Amino acid sequence: MAQSPSRTPMAGGFLLAISLLAGTILGAGRGQASIGFVAGLGVGLVLLLAIWLIDRARTRRG
Repeated sequence: MAQSPSRTPMAGGFLLAISLLAGTILGAGRGQASIGFVAGLGVGLVLLLAIWLIDRARTRRG
C-alpha cells in the first residue's frame, strides 16, 4: 500500500497579524487607530481567505 507524502498546509495567520499591525499603525498616524485596525482586519481576512482557497485547491489536485 503506497502512502501519500505528508503535506503541510499553508498558513495565512501571519498575513492577518501583519495587516492588523500595519492598519493600526497607519490609522494612528492619521489620528484614526480604530478605523485603521478595522481596515487592517478587512485586508487581512481577504488575504487569509485567498491563502485558504489556494491551499484547498492544491490539496484537491493531489
